[in-house]
Amino acid sequence: MKRVFLYNITDSEKLEKIRRAALWLGLVPVTVPPSDFGQPLGVLLGEAGFAPAEETESFSDEMLVMEELSSPLLDTLRREGAPVALKAVVTEQNRHWSSAALCRELRREHEAMRAQAMKKPVHHHKKR
Repeated sequence: MKRVFLYNITDSEKLEKIRRAALWLGLVPVTVPPSDFGQPLGVLLGEAGFAPAEETESFSDEMLVMEELSSPLLDTLRREGAPVALKAVVTEQNRHWSSAALCRELRREHEAMRAQAMKKPVHHHKKR
C-alpha cells in the first residue's frame, strides 16, 4: 500500500480527517516525527541506497507528501475542510532531499505563485 507522509498536523480533528480519508482510499498515513525531518525521503521510504543523514533540520509548516499522486485524497481533504497548503509527490529528484529541504522548495514555489498572481492585471469593466 502506498503511503502519505504527514508533517506538523497538530490539529487533532484535521489529522483524523486526513487519516480517515487516506485509509478509505487505501493509503497508509504516516506521521513523520520532527527528529526525521532531516532525513532524505528515500530513507523514510525505506529504499536501498539511501544513508541516514547525521544532521537534524526542522520546520513548522504543515506538509503532506504522497508516495504516489492521489487526486482523490486531495479532493476529499478539500471537501472535508482539511486542506494542507504544502503538498508534494515523491519524485526521482526529491527522494534525495530531506523533508526540510522539500518544505523550503514548496514554500518558495508558493511565494512565486502568489507573487505571479499579484501581477495579473485587474480587468475593469467599462460602462457603456
